[in-house]
Amino acid sequence: MRNEKLIMALGNCINHCNYCADACLDEDDVKKMANCIRTDKVCAEVCSALSQVLATKYPNVKDLVQYCKKVCQACADECGKHEAQHCKDCAKACRECVEACETYLA
Repeated sequence: MRNEKLIMALGNCINHCNYCADACLDEDDVKKMANCIRTDKVCAEVCSALSQVLATKYPNVKDLVQYCKKVCQACADECGKHEAQHCKDCAKACRECVEACETYLA
């Protein structure tokens, strides 16, 4: 099924974004992590929405996949600015989701 690989990448991204946002709250300087937390939360929500839509047979998803790719890239860029391992892991999951979106759109 064409959607399976993307749905798996979305689930992985959602999990990493939620974990990263929560772990950022435990950082010493939470204020400097505010944009990371916000971006994580938005990315998880967008990935969740796309995952739910892909689970149906609704055909018109291209724009949502493109938007999800854009949000995941922004999250990867933001998390990539930080040294914390949870941020690095999240950035990796987001980049993998970007790749899965690109493959889906190809």
